[in-house]
Amino acid sequence: MKEAAPLPAAPATPGPAKGAFSARRRLPLRALLLVLGGTLAVALLLGWAGGYSYRDLRETAPPGPLSIPSRKERREIGRLERRIAAQAPAGVHIVVDTLGNRLALKKGDRVLREAVCSTGTGGVLEDPATGRRWVFDTPRGVHQVLAKKKDPVWNKPDWAFVEEGLPIPKDPRERMDDYSLGDYALSLGDGYLIHGTLYQRLLGRSVTHGCVRLGDADLEAVYQATPMGAWVFIY
Repeated sequence: MKEAAPLPAAPATPGPAKGAFSARRRLPLRALLLVLGGTLAVALLLGWAGGYSYRDLRETAPPGPLSIPSRKERREIGRLERRIAAQAPAGVHIVVDTLGNRLALKKGDRVLREAVCSTGTGGVLEDPATGRRWVFDTPRGVHQVLAKKKDPVWNKPDWAFVEEGLPIPKDPRERMDDYSLGDYALSLGDGYLIHGTLYQRLLGRSVTHGCVRLGDADLEAVYQATPMGAWVFIY
């Protein structure tokens, strides 16, 4: 039998050239550098467009640790605190929060009574006949109790009739209302009062024409405890 010729050896698979391997190994580093460079460029462009610079960012950086006030600074702080404390009302006074519709009766820093109240709507009413306009805000600021009345009678102003679509009366007796204000009233001037209400269920809402309304028990307590001339702070 004729002997078969030996099979030729399989050609060796060429390995990666040294230069090609080095190029592939460097590729992720180049990509990373490209990404970082692009991010930095975008950040710089955004900063330039928004008007920011390194200096701006440095100036808005949080300050270092706070320094301890010197003896002179501590004396000045104490002097200012004493001046502020001296200006705070020491006697009985009233504080009205028109946003939360809350009234506090206080003596110095001590709260004697807290109550739910009602304050002005902020609405506007215009008389179609004359063009007169009224804004129903509770006046913010510092006021005083100028008068105290038991069983007060309300002398209804013009707007009360305009609001109801009624003609404004010429006889003053037609303006007298002896039931709407409740049992007590504290006058703050310019027609503004702290008084009672027929609508107890609406306490806590901004529903008045500018006066401060209280429930019966709270009104009596505030009336009895608040002296003439007491300060009333409304905010």
